[in-house]
Amino acid sequence: MPFSKLFILGLYFFAFQMSTPSYQAEIEKWRHEREVGLKADGGWLTVAGLFWLKEGENTVGAGPSNAIVLPKGSAAASVGVFEFHDGQTQFQAAPGVHILVNGNPATLATLKSDTSDAPDMIQAGDLTMFVIQRGKRFGIRLRDKNSAMRKAFTGLKFFPPDQRYRVVAKFTPYHPPKKIPIPNILGDTEEEASPGYVEFTLNGHACRLDPVTEGDTLFFIFKDLTSGKETYPSGRFLNTPMPENGEVTLDFNKAYNPPCAFTPYATCPLPPKQNQLAIRIEAGERRYGH
Repeated sequence: MPFSKLFILGLYFFAFQMSTPSYQAEIEKWRHEREVGLKADGGWLTVAGLFWLKEGENTVGAGPSNAIVLPKGSAAASVGVFEFHDGQTQFQAAPGVHILVNGNPATLATLKSDTSDAPDMIQAGDLTMFVIQRGKRFGIRLRDKNSAMRKAFTGLKFFPPDQRYRVVAKFTPYHPPKKIPIPNILGDTEEEASPGYVEFTLNGHACRLDPVTEGDTLFFIFKDLTSGKETYPSGRFLNTPMPENGEVTLDFNKAYNPPCAFTPYATCPLPPKQNQLAIRIEAGERRYGH
């Protein structure tokens, strides 16, 4: 084996040795759960379409004349119609088509979007559709249990677990929470509330990141010098528990790719300028496929 390959393998073995057995087990569990979530019926690998709604009637079905064309062979030629007016969406099923809305048979429903706690789900066989809102735009996101991306999934790749990338950061709150611009791949920018910022030292470099909140976690959208090389070009995500006693633990071994790494039908946020770090973070999930 060439010396260069032996050297790289040696570095990977060294990094692996930098983690205790219990920590390695924790990371392996997290990785397993991450992959299971992606492959699940409601995971990102099943997202097979995104259709922006126009005002008025939006027909849906497998027939090519529909405004929303479903995968061939997955549904009836005509499944129904989405009526969209002034930000409100109503679904009317086509005659004789069996539709479930939130698991119950239905022919007509007014639909809540994903900005609510529980968006309404329309199911037609192995297909699921629901309304998403991005800025002033509304669309139908399609999930397909038989999507090509799900079938072709080859598994995730990671850097070796390295406990040195688990750092305790100082948390400084903003009073009040500060609005920060978060761009997304659609070209939109939304102002989101950041509860504060974290400061930490990693590999001898002083770093600072601004999170937003996601559920009961801090949500970090960041980019580093591995982005576009070993890791996904637009950056990665990291969730942490809320601050305790002015501190936040950031475990970059649990950094993960955005949904856009797996499907072209996601609308991923991008790292704000202040979260683009001038260091290499050789931890967490690596770039998927090509």
